[in-house]
Amino acid sequence: MRHLIAILRGVEPAEAADMARGIVDAGISMIEVPLNSPEPLKSIASMVEAVGDRAQLGAGTVLTTKEVGEVQAAGGTFIVSPNCDTQVIRCTKTLGMGSYPGVLTPTECFEALKAGADALKLFPAGMAGTGGMKAMRAILPAGTLLYAVGGAEPSNFAQWKDASADGFGLGSSLFKPGMSVADVTANAKASVEAYDEVYGG
Repeated sequence: MRHLIAILRGVEPAEAADMARGIVDAGISMIEVPLNSPEPLKSIASMVEAVGDRAQLGAGTVLTTKEVGEVQAAGGTFIVSPNCDTQVIRCTKTLGMGSYPGVLTPTECFEALKAGADALKLFPAGMAGTGGMKAMRAILPAGTLLYAVGGAEPSNFAQWKDASADGFGLGSSLFKPGMSVADVTANAKASVEAYDEVYGG
């Protein structure tokens, strides 16, 4: 499995299904719709209907337990947050969903893991830098999945891999509001090719 999450911040419900098809066809099987997008739950439901048999659909920028329930009701199967909120993590796991909280310090990492997080999202990764990730990895339990999000893109996958990144959340390097499906699909393909080259696809 490629540890890549496509982040579609600002996607519109009317284009969501076609965007999802293009991304999944390109080889990315996890797609996140941040909740500060236009009608995000509609977009998630549309994507679930279009590619739910081939991909995992979830939400990002999830800040409350109420939102976790709303995402599940829309068909989402995983939750991504910009922060480490143990209540959100526990609620996510109680509902049987994947949990990907944002962390930036060792304290947040261990709190997230204790609460049941499936993987950690180093965010903003550009702020921590590759040196920060290496230092973090040295104290994390063996087998902890660590994603670089915010500053990671195909051109620097190799540097992040050297810093021990297991995967990436891809935002503006993959999707910006106003892009065509063809553009986003091309970006997804380029991301997959870069990932496979670095990690051995």
